[in-house]
Amino acid sequence: MAAFVAILVGVLALAVGFGTGVFVAEPRHPRDASAEAGFARDMSNHHGQAVSMAIEEYQATADPALRQIAVDMALTQQGQIGIMQTWLRTWGLEANSGDRPMAWMGTPVAEGELMPGMANEAERTKLRHASGREKDILFCQLMLRHHLGGIHMVDGVLSRTQDEQVRELAQSMKDAQQFEVGALRKRLTALGATP
Repeated sequence: MAAFVAILVGVLALAVGFGTGVFVAEPRHPRDASAEAGFARDMSNHHGQAVSMAIEEYQATADPALRQIAVDMALTQQGQIGIMQTWLRTWGLEANSGDRPMAWMGTPVAEGELMPGMANEAERTKLRHASGREKDILFCQLMLRHHLGGIHMVDGVLSRTQDEQVRELAQSMKDAQQFEVGALRKRLTALGATP
């Protein structure tokens, strides 16, 4: 009987040890409704608009400083979209969600509204049809607002996540966008316009 109890205790100890090892070793990915997933989805969409406007400005402007700003924005933010979409796949989550944008921050946008800083369709149309100095000014003004909205979203995820890779990318986004905010303001001053 003592041998049977000893074997039973040994088997139970192995089962508990195996179960604990599986639990501890299993990656703890963010869930579908998490701030991390919401941020990755919403910021991918937010970045998508910035990339589109930056490519358009790069192709149209004769201003060398704005061409450099635009190409930097397009390349950097397209790369960041790739990183965030890879996270979602790695986490086993869909690229899109049924949640309203910004729900992860507790401030979902209303039906028909846009995320902070995004240009509406009328503004995008105006930018597409503008040229020369007018286009440069409008690009700077729209992108300045766009970046400030993006920084607001970055601050939202930084206050909600402990995920190190999310924190690192979000902080690098904030640093880059704050730098570009300064550069856009300088271009507007040089163009004789106001933010």
